[in-house]
Amino acid sequence: MFRNNFKILSVGGSIIIPPTGFDIAFLKKFRKLIIDQTKRGQRFILVIGGGATCRTYQKGLRDAIHPTDEILDWMGIYTTQFNAEFVRLLFGNYAHKEVVINPTNKLITNKPIIIAAGWQPGTSTDGDTVLLAKTYGAKELINLSNIDYVYTADPRTNPHAKKLERLTWPELRKIVGNKWTPGANVPFDPVAATTAEKLKLTVKFVKGTNLPALTNALKGGILRGSIIS
Repeated sequence: MFRNNFKILSVGGSIIIPPTGFDIAFLKKFRKLIIDQTKRGQRFILVIGGGATCRTYQKGLRDAIHPTDEILDWMGIYTTQFNAEFVRLLFGNYAHKEVVINPTNKLITNKPIIIAAGWQPGTSTDGDTVLLAKTYGAKELINLSNIDYVYTADPRTNPHAKKLERLTWPELRKIVGNKWTPGANVPFDPVAATTAEKLKLTVKFVKGTNLPALTNALKGGILRGSIIS
């Protein structure tokens, strides 16, 4: 018997398909982890991002023409939908038969997994994840990215960046700013952060490829990552 509540996970596109290509061993383990949880009665909404695929296509548009932010956002949205179709097929009969595009419509399904993707320009899939939390009455989100914590700066380019285990939404916005830029590689997009704060959501940041850390986060155990509330 499935629980009424869904665990909502924002899954970075580069977790699904890194710039180096698919990590099949990881995908098999990730699939097994989620399916094992459904067999214990848990239900999931997995919101799939565009990741490096999105940024590759957006760069192509920028190099070829002078696209508006709306055009770049639509390009990003289409890549999230393509990635999401891959994940839907990956989970087979465990997943609802269609990718959810509109996060404000509550879906009635007997499937334990719902796959969602981008919807409208002006925000990233982080924004769609927050709207899904509102639609389904969730108070907590788990954000899976390619970093293990939220940092004061990008740790890949700034050796002085410090990890932050707990922070507030205003503290996060000091890091990410207040304006969404298409294809921005930030821990959580600013527009989504503003909405999440209004809804009093808690977001747990976990490195998506660290499956033991994800398992602990799903079970409410000790978190190896950041908490924003």
